[in-house]
Amino acid sequence: MKPAPFRYVAARSLDEAVAALAEGGEDAKPLAGGQSLVPALNLRLLRPELLVDLNRAGLDGIAGEAGRVRVGATTRQAVLERSPHVHPLVREALPFVGHVVTRNRGTVGGSIAHADGAAELPLCLVALGGEVVAASTAGRRAFPAEELFVTHYTTTLRPGELLVETVWPAPGDGRHVAFEELALRAGDYALSMVAVVLRVDDAIVREARVAVGAVTARPTVLAEVGALLEGNAVTEEVAREAGALAATLVDPPGGIHASPAYLRHLTGVLVERAVRRAR
Repeated sequence: MKPAPFRYVAARSLDEAVAALAEGGEDAKPLAGGQSLVPALNLRLLRPELLVDLNRAGLDGIAGEAGRVRVGATTRQAVLERSPHVHPLVREALPFVGHVVTRNRGTVGGSIAHADGAAELPLCLVALGGEVVAASTAGRRAFPAEELFVTHYTTTLRPGELLVETVWPAPGDGRHVAFEELALRAGDYALSMVAVVLRVDDAIVREARVAVGAVTARPTVLAEVGALLEGNAVTEEVAREAGALAATLVDPPGGIHASPAYLRHLTGVLVERAVRRAR
């Protein structure tokens, strides 16, 4: 199939991009890597009147600064994968993102803004306590990534706003991390995925963030599991308890590939594995 007719603007700067998006309103869509947008256009699931191409707008690049890493929205996922600035959690997760070919074109900002509940990069950004930066004709604003996601494919970005940057912790932040995912085949959407981030001192967990995706409509931090881990050494028993608790906290709808009971059990197993590895 072919997409419905649309106007096309190749923005040469951020100002030009946000101006075009503001002019187009709800009938305008930004185009970066196109790995999700183009198939939706071809299937006519989306029929925007205007596409604003961001690839010449200067929104790529990775820069480390004072314990943080800023990643431009149009930075390719494959570039981040090879970067010395990539956080260990993201390095673990990126091989699960699609395939090599899609990571060569797919962008970091595009994956975040697309807000797929089964996407790996949004889960990592939330688990690490990262931020997003959005821009519009009114200026820029930065806010925690956890406040971006509402549900599948829905964010809190305002009309005319464009996600221009994500902010991640630097790789040497001393935290222990692990990422676990199960899919039917390599590159498929995950049935369940888990990111664990621990700060450990004298073998005791001082801070814990356990986040899950695919079994939830958005990246979700399981605060109860974090509270269970904090103040304890991560023994085999504690890891099992964390997994068992996680299984009770998710309520996946299930589908043709797995029942809700299976997905709850799977999430518990993945949390247990990730906690063990992260310690």
